[in-house]
Amino acid sequence: MIEDDYANTTVPLPNVTSMIISKVIEYCKKHVESAKNEDKKTAEEDLKNFDSEFVKVDKDTLFDLILASAANYLNIKSLLDLTCQTAADMIKGKTPEEVRKTFNIKNDFTPEEEAEVRRENAWAFE
Repeated sequence: MIEDDYANTTVPLPNVTSMIISKVIEYCKKHVESAKNEDKKTAEEDLKNFDSEFVKVDKDTLFDLILASAANYLNIKSLLDLTCQTAADMIKGKTPEEVRKTFNIKNDFTPEEEAEVRRENAWAFE
């Protein structure tokens, strides 16, 4: 890419702040460094610990990382998987009301619509 003068090209990243791009670069650097480590077992453990600490961020930052790493922008599948798993873990075992509260989601169903959804998807509310 550099040989083709891509290094001097601007890459548009709409809606990605400098803080988020810095976090993404930090993530990528660590994963590249880890891949170079000859002791694969140690590298894997270090990377697991790094990833665990990396996603200990506030919800807004987590969601910005999800959006930045998604296919629309940077296409970093491992970061997308990590951040989405973190978001999934945040809602695991919660009721719909608790999920709404966690993510500030307004319930736009009428009571009748909600009852119908619960009836049609009873398995999800067990």
